[in-house]
Amino acid sequence: MALQQRLQTRLSQKLILTPSLQQAIKLLPMSTLELVDMLNQEVVENPMLEEVPTEDLQPPEAAAQEEKQEPPAPDKDKDSKDSWEDADYEYFFGDYLDDGYRPRAPREVKELPPIENTLSTHTSLADHLMWQLSLQIGDDDPLVREIGSAIIGNIDDDGYLVASVDEIAAMSDWPLEEVERVLRVLQEFDPIGVAARSLQECLLLQLDRRELNGSASETTKTIIRDHLKLLQNHQGLELAKRLDISTDELKHHIEVIRHLDPKPGSRFNPTSSQYVIPDVYILKTEEGYVAALNEDGMPQLRISPVYRRLLDKKKEANDETRAYVKEKFRSALWLIKSVDQRQKTIHKVATSIIAFQTEFLDRGIEYLRPLVLRDVATDIGMHESTVSRVVNNKYVHTPQGVFELKYFFHSGISSAYGESVSSVTIKQRIRKIIEDESPKKPLSDSRIARILQDEGLVLARRTIAKYREELKIPTSSRRKGLF
Repeated sequence: MALQQRLQTRLSQKLILTPSLQQAIKLLPMSTLELVDMLNQEVVENPMLEEVPTEDLQPPEAAAQEEKQEPPAPDKDKDSKDSWEDADYEYFFGDYLDDGYRPRAPREVKELPPIENTLSTHTSLADHLMWQLSLQIGDDDPLVREIGSAIIGNIDDDGYLVASVDEIAAMSDWPLEEVERVLRVLQEFDPIGVAARSLQECLLLQLDRRELNGSASETTKTIIRDHLKLLQNHQGLELAKRLDISTDELKHHIEVIRHLDPKPGSRFNPTSSQYVIPDVYILKTEEGYVAALNEDGMPQLRISPVYRRLLDKKKEANDETRAYVKEKFRSALWLIKSVDQRQKTIHKVATSIIAFQTEFLDRGIEYLRPLVLRDVATDIGMHESTVSRVVNNKYVHTPQGVFELKYFFHSGISSAYGESVSSVTIKQRIRKIIEDESPKKPLSDSRIARILQDEGLVLARRTIAKYREELKIPTSSRRKGLF
């Protein structure tokens, strides 16, 4: 049988990710800060985009009235043969093509803290030590100043020396005895215990500066120097036996150790607070809970009327200019529509969460319902992947506090009463049980599992251990008191 070449026409459907669709998908998982940076960059690169001045933004009421007015009449002088007018952009973009298009003003939902409450810089531990070194040494002894600077450069944020004396001496062939002498000078600086090479040395340096009488001081030093491991493991009776002292006397020494600072440099290097700016606010009104998007700081974009008119002036613009403007015009329209669609999708997801978690909003974490992405996706008529992108890197402000949108999606565990209980609610119950336990007899994971079983929640011991670790709660042996 001979092979023959034939020309056939076949009709088929394919799902293709167009550049515009890829852009819309890319915008969904972005946080508000990432979106603002991207929009500002687009305004710089695309001349067809411009930010609406603040004074031109309209409140929702004025925008609603303007929508009722008739749209401006189209220009009849346009050339109907132009391929640009052949595209049905009115169908896809609607109001975005209007020169008078104005985005609605974002609803003010919360006032940000005043700028006076923000500090620009903090004094670091290294700066504080260098200042003391300059006062102690001055310019009279440059060698000591160089060695001291090298030692300070190897002190971490907690105040510990992370390099050995030999390593510091090898940095510039300094005498080992001189490095040790300068180190002892630095260890007398503020904060007390700085430049220590271990936890024991840090605590002992602080004890040397405290006014303690002979025997008590030596016993406390012995605990830190030789028996710190027993103290960390809460083996109080064993520690008292080895020291040959009573438990009451041991309590006194332990109380002294508790007032020592294991991280003396941490107060000079405070962790800067990262304040979460919610993307959505859930507000309670007379009709119930409503979701309001937080668009504060987000640029409100529109098509530049000046560049738009270049498309209508065929005699004043050459083909190359018109082609460039058309390309930027399409890009600007898709961006504005994608951002608008992103905001609407976030609002839909937040509204759906309100419907599922109303009891949580009223009464707290104990009433958080089990919820999966499929439930919200079915409710708003979208795919699970879309909902997953929406809840990524988004935060919501509720009457119960600020939470990540992903916080509301948890699997459920069936109770003996036929109702599903959220894993978050179970974690909260485990935390409450541990808070109410006796420090002398902390509850084991198996005992907590039996308590929950009596309440109708059947969980394995390893599940309790997993939830306890996620709550950053130590084991029962670590929670046990010394006596």
